[in-house]
Amino acid sequence: MQLQQHKTRRVLVAGALTAATVAALAGCAGGGAGADGKTEITFSYLWGGAEAEALEEIIADFNESQDEIVVKGVSSPDQQKQLTSMSSSSGSFDISDNFGNNVGAWASKGVLAPLDEAIAAEGIDVDDFIPSAMDQMSYDGTTYALPIAIHSFQLLYNKTLLDEAGITPPTTMDELAAAAQKLTVVDSGKISQLGLGSANDSTTLTTLGFAFGGSWDGEDGPTPADAGNLEALEWYQENIVEPVGAEALSTFVSGQGEYLSAQDPFFSGKVAMIIDGEWRAASAGKVAPELDWGVTAIPAASPDLENSTQVTASTLFIPANSKHKEEAAKFLAYLVSEEPMEKFSLALGNLPGRISLTGSDAYADLENFGVWAEAATSPNAQSLASAPYSAEYAADLKTAFDEVVRLTSTPEDAIATVESRMANYSQK
Repeated sequence: MQLQQHKTRRVLVAGALTAATVAALAGCAGGGAGADGKTEITFSYLWGGAEAEALEEIIADFNESQDEIVVKGVSSPDQQKQLTSMSSSSGSFDISDNFGNNVGAWASKGVLAPLDEAIAAEGIDVDDFIPSAMDQMSYDGTTYALPIAIHSFQLLYNKTLLDEAGITPPTTMDELAAAAQKLTVVDSGKISQLGLGSANDSTTLTTLGFAFGGSWDGEDGPTPADAGNLEALEWYQENIVEPVGAEALSTFVSGQGEYLSAQDPFFSGKVAMIIDGEWRAASAGKVAPELDWGVTAIPAASPDLENSTQVTASTLFIPANSKHKEEAAKFLAYLVSEEPMEKFSLALGNLPGRISLTGSDAYADLENFGVWAEAATSPNAQSLASAPYSAEYAADLKTAFDEVVRLTSTPEDAIATVESRMANYSQK
């Protein structure tokens, strides 16, 4: 079937704002100026730790770069608190971050400020952003967020385990299935080594759907029963779950070490291959420096699907109830400019949201990082739709995937249940 086509986006050039546009951007801005004449805005972000430290450095750089705006950074990793503030008549922050899959739902509720006029005013080149990530940034033809970092998913493999088994990195789905089974070790009914693991079943299975030519969303809404999606679920059930049994697989998964720690099943050598994101490169160097590992493209079901992957995004937005929208837009434009974006994404070990940065030497020390970057810019990179129904759809897909992995349902029956619930999804 045809893959989702990315719409051509024109470059929005800088231009003077009309008085009406200034008023729209400024919203309620009329206070907030300190004794020094600068307007203070609040940047409430979900990140903490090293990521928060990197952000505070970027905030300090911005504050020193101009004399009109002072940004106050606040680490607040509470998404419910974030949404509550945005839904009130007077919010507590002027700019924040979240994830691409929430843009449609939040925009439909009217809690996000539209950004197209601000993008034009600040001269932000939206054509330089990863196309599949930008697909999640708009709702009903209007842009409501921009990506500061993005994520793609590839096949990681333990070179030592593959070499010992006489296996080369798989390039087809048949080779992946054979490798997964040969690399799985079962002792007395218990799995001691798993050929192909999953850090997150929903992400793994939706990504495999793309690799089989599937599409999870269409112009008129969800398309869970797309032929490629069903083929991917059948492949996973028949080649990964059934050979070891659902109970043994569940027992193995429940005993896994903490994700991204030294006891992580991939880092500790208990999982030979896994589909996961680019942040693995940064984590591996810290917690598993002795691990000999590689990354390759997820095998595709046919040559025209080569380098298929799923892209997700970390986004920046301005809430509709911000009191200082014009100032927040200037700071947002700074955050997504090349130098700050590179600095921030590097701190997280994430891919930058800009195409022009994906080949930057700044990421050279992150082992195998370029494989993820190449996939993210592939024509076969896709994202799940960001729509008012996205949260409900994701929850139903998770339930269906759980049934597939537990062998309590066939892929056809599990997806049929999702289809039966679609009529009740939120449309705005």
